[in-house]
Amino acid sequence: MIHVIGIGLDGASGLSESVLNLIAGATVLVGSDRHLSYFPEHSASRLVLGDLTETIIEIRQQLIRWEIENKQSLDNYIVILVSGDPLFFGLGRLLVAEFPPEKLTFHPHVSSIQLAFNRIKIPWQDAEILSAHGRSMETLIQALQQGIEKIAILTDNIHNPQAIAQLINSLDLPSYYQFWVCENLGGNDERVQLWDIESLKNQEFSSLNIVILLRQSRSGIEPLDLSKIPTFGIQDQLFLSYSDRPGLMTKREVRTLVLGELALQPKQTIWDIGAGTGSVSIEIARLFPDSTVYSIEKTAAGTTLIEQNRQRFQVNNVVSIHGEAPDILHHLRSPHRIFIGGSGKNLSEILGICSIRLSPGGVIVLALATLEHLNTALNWLEQRKRIEHSWTYRILNVQLSRSVPIANLTRFSPLNPVTLLTISHHSLFA
Repeated sequence: MIHVIGIGLDGASGLSESVLNLIAGATVLVGSDRHLSYFPEHSASRLVLGDLTETIIEIRQQLIRWEIENKQSLDNYIVILVSGDPLFFGLGRLLVAEFPPEKLTFHPHVSSIQLAFNRIKIPWQDAEILSAHGRSMETLIQALQQGIEKIAILTDNIHNPQAIAQLINSLDLPSYYQFWVCENLGGNDERVQLWDIESLKNQEFSSLNIVILLRQSRSGIEPLDLSKIPTFGIQDQLFLSYSDRPGLMTKREVRTLVLGELALQPKQTIWDIGAGTGSVSIEIARLFPDSTVYSIEKTAAGTTLIEQNRQRFQVNNVVSIHGEAPDILHHLRSPHRIFIGGSGKNLSEILGICSIRLSPGGVIVLALATLEHLNTALNWLEQRKRIEHSWTYRILNVQLSRSVPIANLTRFSPLNPVTLLTISHHSLFA
């Protein structure tokens, strides 16, 4: 009774003969003004898609009239014209919810997302496909923060390419994205172009556009212009990061708190255990050039990143150590301060070695992302305090949000909560 037919910007010429025959025989033709204009000579009753609720009511009333008049037959049916694939962020989802499946038949066209990826010649089976059309940008924020490699975004007049570019700039992402805008796909005025994000502000785009974001790896380890980088609180995006997990680093706001909890002083030896990209090590090294920071990382990829970031920020007092704690710790100079950003399953053993090797009056700071690791650390502390009563600790639970622009408004986007556990074995906090 209802045929839902996808159509592109090429209009009737892009449809198969069988689909055109279905449209030609329709009793009622439903669609937007643009879709209906492709069939100006059609003799069927026309229903312009406007308010979706009203349109559904009118379609349902038409089906009821046919039932009452006993005109339910193959000769009486409704054709609804929609863009692309009806069941891909389209009207199909609403129709399936409103009508029995046996009354619906779908005839999809090539979707705009499919066209977009084919135009830029990129495989898209692994892409994250999001709709900002009349929706929140929260899912896009999460995808960007996670460093998803390929993101396709269906836009609207508010969440347009300019708004998406502004959002990306505000997030201080560790990843760089190619920014493609694909307009009027399949039409005579189609335009597919790669843009520099900074140049999008004053550009005008067709209302029919899709944004494709492709994550890029930063190439080279060329030194940065240090005159433009703050002494304290380096932006996340300046660090080279893991290609497959670009968001895996201690975030800028948390780094500043960690450095405060460490209570650093000049001419110290610091261990950074589970250093990842080396972001904490480099912050310390720049603040205290006469200190030595041992940046300990068990993965070869991480060790390479630490060395690349060390060269990038032109610091010579970071020593990159490829090894797994606690075994590697026996070979290092005794530290005045220890930061544990990653421990795997060896947290208790690592804390045991750290407590033995830590210099008198030293401080250990842990950044913990799970309750289980916090519980492990606290259990270790309770056992340790039974032997040495001088051990003290404090806990700081960090739940931060960054402001992000959403069209003409501003909202907060939360970072993952982190618990900072600061341990000392003298009365530093009394």
